[in-house]
Amino acid sequence: VHVYDIARVEALAGPQGTLYGASSEAGTIRLITNKPDSGSFYGAVDGEVNLTARGDPGYSFESFINAPLSDSAAIRAVGWYVHDGGYIDNIPGSRTYPTSGIVHNNAALVENNYNDVDTYGGRIALGIDLDDSWTITPSVMGQVQKSHGSFAQESGLPKLQTQQFNPESSKDRWVQAALTINGQIGNWDLTYASSYLKRKVNTQSDYSDYAYFYDTLAGYGAYFYDNNDNLVSPNQYIIGIDRFTKQSHEFRIASPSDKRVRLIAGLFYQRQAHNIEQNYIIDNIADSLTVTGTDSNIWLTKQLRVDRDYAAFGEVTFDVTEKLKLTGGIRVYRYKNSLQGFFGYSAGYSSRTGEAACFGPAIISGSPCTNVDKTTADTDFTHKLNATYEIDENKLIYATWSSGFRPGGVNRRGTLPPYNPDTLDNYEIGWKTTWADRAFRWNGAIYQLNWSSIQLSFLGANGLSEVRNAGDARIRGIETDIGYHSGGLTLNAGMSYNDAKLTTPFCLIANAAFDCTLPGPQGQVNSLLAPSGSRLPVTAKFKGNALARYEFPVGSWDAHFQTAVNYEGKRL
Repeated sequence: VHVYDIARVEALAGPQGTLYGASSEAGTIRLITNKPDSGSFYGAVDGEVNLTARGDPGYSFESFINAPLSDSAAIRAVGWYVHDGGYIDNIPGSRTYPTSGIVHNNAALVENNYNDVDTYGGRIALGIDLDDSWTITPSVMGQVQKSHGSFAQESGLPKLQTQQFNPESSKDRWVQAALTINGQIGNWDLTYASSYLKRKVNTQSDYSDYAYFYDTLAGYGAYFYDNNDNLVSPNQYIIGIDRFTKQSHEFRIASPSDKRVRLIAGLFYQRQAHNIEQNYIIDNIADSLTVTGTDSNIWLTKQLRVDRDYAAFGEVTFDVTEKLKLTGGIRVYRYKNSLQGFFGYSAGYSSRTGEAACFGPAIISGSPCTNVDKTTADTDFTHKLNATYEIDENKLIYATWSSGFRPGGVNRRGTLPPYNPDTLDNYEIGWKTTWADRAFRWNGAIYQLNWSSIQLSFLGANGLSEVRNAGDARIRGIETDIGYHSGGLTLNAGMSYNDAKLTTPFCLIANAAFDCTLPGPQGQVNSLLAPSGSRLPVTAKFKGNALARYEFPVGSWDAHFQTAVNYEGKRL
């Protein structure tokens, strides 16, 4: 989502499972848009030109307008167009498939800075004050993003270069309608928020690297022939279509904010559907090798995933004294996630997978038959306890014990078992302070996270992502940020250090005992993939950032100079 005409961005660190629900284990990011304002007519136009190192120029155009319709109604419209210049070169190359001797080159696709992106969209919101207590805000938002090329450099080639042999692109378009109703009954605040999202993503991807090494290492090129039994090029490419719908509804009430005891409570429902279509194509293969109902698919994934979430939540805050505040909350949730459809080869290519493994007729339109139909569900709760002590109006300390979770789900490879939810318990103490008449700020936190049944995603057989529960871990860390602001000068710096380790072994086949010598449920041989004490992947020990900004007038204009640096340490 392109960020423009935003009132503020909220970064809520740590598990936010009480009020924000599923998949907020690491925190929640909230983008709060500016609302329609019936007070006056105004707007803005913004533009930017930029240059990417070793790449092409980019530019953006953004605009908004706020127009009162009456004393109690207003409309706000926002639009944007952004072009990001490319910086990856697709250089000339050719490859010879060893089994057939067929040569494939990419001459038609050679291009410098070929991974450019265009993003355009907008939103429109209507604000209506029905009376002094009730407000209705319907809105519609949409965006189209078109990208070309790929966004990786290839090992063994010069920096920012790759060799791709099939077209690569993406067109991602979505629209979301939303309705928010705010009001009061007595002195209690009521909020109802709902939204409906529809999204479609068309992709083209190069799969020729896999095709080449399948042939080079295992001679797979011998299995790809036409109806006359002549070998064809094993070159593969992927045409994908992903269709998404998502609707959510939330109702919450809040007691008066000036009381010593305050309550927030509510109900939540969400349904997400993902219609997955992935066509792995080898041109001109024989009819017997082609997945039924397709033109030239060696492989088809055609599946429907549906995720359903239900929750009831509540949070109570009690002012013990003027300085000490206690908060406790709970969220009871239920999820039900299902996956139905087809994945795999034709029966003429594989006697064990794909069509050969179907157990029923097609459930999902566009598939030849059904070989996956699974559902997983669970009911549980998350909690949050917090104590905050205000030393004075500029300094406070706090302690928090909170929990979060991610729902379990069904793997796209139907022969694998569903994966379970993972959970996170967060133990945290911290401080938020300002000094010298609020010119200086110092915030920080020290924490330990206990992460159970980690959901680990990785690439499995046939290029299908798999999710497994990889045991438990703990993360000990500290983070802090400092800032200074006086006159036109602003200085900010922040850092975090995280020691993140497995506390149980990660086995090839998970079991409750975390014993990697125990065989799998069908007697499969188990093995140790990572011992207890291993550092967690994708987690840098140290991260840091610093920024300096000076603002000054130039005639009737406001100008500034700013420099910033970000650093992230090594990750596995």
